[in-house]
Amino acid sequence: MILETAGYRVELAANGQEALDRVGTGSCALVLLDCQMPVLDGYATARRLRQGGCRLPIIAMTALALAEDRELCLAAGMDDYLSKPFRQRQLTELLERWLPAAGTS
Repeated sequence: MILETAGYRVELAANGQEALDRVGTGSCALVLLDCQMPVLDGYATARRLRQGGCRLPIIAMTALALAEDRELCLAAGMDDYLSKPFRQRQLTELLERWLPAAGTS
């Protein structure tokens, strides 16, 4: 709801495999991944996206909040990291950093 209110078009995936399928359609400008998803977790999903040549920004959104968790996300191929709980402004600032034309995706 936060993203849609800010003017972004959102596509949801229930698990990592669905995320791979949706990104494969070419309609995404950025990928937000939870690290603890069913079927494929966020780390495996990010690795597969990168191995498949995906150059989209990939951002982890996770309850895992230790410095080591951030490093695991980056090592898996994610570009940035946002730990839960987060404030709406933190999310919009992150999107503005990775999508300069905010609200046009």
